[in-house]
Amino acid sequence: MATDYIIFVHGVNTRVEADFNRQATEMFTKIKAEMKENSARTIEPVILFWGDVAERPISLLMEGLDASPTWKDFWFKEFRTTQVIPFVGDAALYLSRKVSVEIIKQMTAQALEQIGVNLDEMKHKSPEDGDRLHLVTHSWGTVILFDIMFADRWEDASLTSDIREAVDNLRSSFFGIGKPEIKDFGIPIASIHTMGSPISLFNLLNASGAKSFNLTPKLKEFLSSLYEKTGKPLPWFNYTHPGDPIAYPLKGVMDLSLDESNQFVEIEDVMTPANSWLQFANQSILSIIQGGEAHASYWTSSLVSKTIARVIRST
Repeated sequence: MATDYIIFVHGVNTRVEADFNRQATEMFTKIKAEMKENSARTIEPVILFWGDVAERPISLLMEGLDASPTWKDFWFKEFRTTQVIPFVGDAALYLSRKVSVEIIKQMTAQALEQIGVNLDEMKHKSPEDGDRLHLVTHSWGTVILFDIMFADRWEDASLTSDIREAVDNLRSSFFGIGKPEIKDFGIPIASIHTMGSPISLFNLLNASGAKSFNLTPKLKEFLSSLYEKTGKPLPWFNYTHPGDPIAYPLKGVMDLSLDESNQFVEIEDVMTPANSWLQFANQSILSIIQGGEAHASYWTSSLVSKTIARVIRST
């Protein structure tokens, strides 16, 4: 029986693996409940955790702030420590090659282990087998996964062989992303679901002419290869909460980057409902300070779970 693997990747400020496993499992349970009428396919979760890699450096930063004689005088300290520092800290650390390499190795090992095949089997798995992947990524996790899949910086000749091998291993798992000789193998991605994603802001690197972090060329190649194989555009749903300061729309922004490759992907921004008190506080400093609640809301949103299930059923 063909399998739909739903890959879950968390975002910033997620330090305890057991907590994320529980969070992702609860969302998976909701998605599976919506899929009960479809018995033709098996549905399996693949939960990728990376938050512990950044834990120690962030802790050191907090120790330094606590030791500062002026830190006690700063406004919005809770907002800074629970939202600004985790996001900026995780982002800055990932841009460090040393940290990002550890994250890549960890996520690659987890992915291959949970999908349950060895690397040689993965590299020669044909799309005709019927297995599919669905990406569900939150916050900075979207940038991390897309960077591993599409950024040119992982092809730098100065990288050690084990680093290049780790990236190749993960890319080889996805149809249309691996090296040219195996590009027609791997499990195809059937849908993408980004939640509270800053990928639109990261896309500024492309507009500025950056090369090493530019995701667009390989993303275009992937979308073209996938469309050639399936004959239909890839569904990409971007879930945003109006009070989430890290979430931004994709439609329009990605259209500019993808150019002619727009025809190979269908991007839809989905606004999730806000609490009435947040609507009342709209555009005030209160809504910004409470942005962390909005940023975490996607995991428990019935709209998100139901939409993911509907997309999987229809693809």
